[in-house]
Amino acid sequence: MKNVQLYSFLLFIVLIVSWEITAGNMSELVLPAPSVIFFTLIDGIKSGYFLPHITRTAAEIVLGLFLGSLFGFVIGLLMGEIEFLRKLLFPYVIASQAVPKLALAPLFILWFGFGMTSKVVITALICFFPLLENTVTSIQYMDKQKIELFRMLKASRWQTLIHLKIPAGMPGILAGLRVAVVLAVVGAVVGEFIGGSEGLGAVIIASQAMMDTPLMFASLLLLTIMGMGLYQLVNIIEKIWLKPYKKGSKK
Repeated sequence: MKNVQLYSFLLFIVLIVSWEITAGNMSELVLPAPSVIFFTLIDGIKSGYFLPHITRTAAEIVLGLFLGSLFGFVIGLLMGEIEFLRKLLFPYVIASQAVPKLALAPLFILWFGFGMTSKVVITALICFFPLLENTVTSIQYMDKQKIELFRMLKASRWQTLIHLKIPAGMPGILAGLRVAVVLAVVGAVVGEFIGGSEGLGAVIIASQAMMDTPLMFASLLLLTIMGMGLYQLVNIIEKIWLKPYKKGSKK
């Protein structure tokens, strides 16, 4: 495992060095060097230019992820438990996801304005489906023998859901959350692309208009760091959650 991490780091170094050499023969407008992007990022952080934009985008991501995941989880539980509800709502859920979110973004901005609300709604809608799909699948395809055991113990439907289905289905649900975390960044930036004066997405559009490619890459780097940070946070939560089950399986 340590060797793989070492090789991954060495590959990163090779890519950065190759990029630096290649960019040296090109205009900064086309492809800025990593060193130029790094100094642009540091200058923007020191001057305080990036701070309000980072705060705005982070707030949109966190709020949209929270609301989309919450509704996806709750509705996924209901659809996983109630077959009638699942058959009734699933076609509409699929239809809502088949529509490109980029096409819906102008409509949401028309409805909710150019403020944070429209971006949060777009982000929540994008994060909704992965949680719903994984929750329904995790609840629906449960070990029949374990369910039968709970029935023999005369556990109620609610007790079976809380003490068996949700804990056992948590790996699948957290996998959906990992996908939602990555999509949350996409949702917030899409909303800022369409309409917004604050946020890293708005900085990217502004840097494009100013033909400031290093600033654009610096903003993309910040978005990447935010997305990777949230993804790793979900990984840590998953490891903590599954740790007792792994210990039990070893015994």
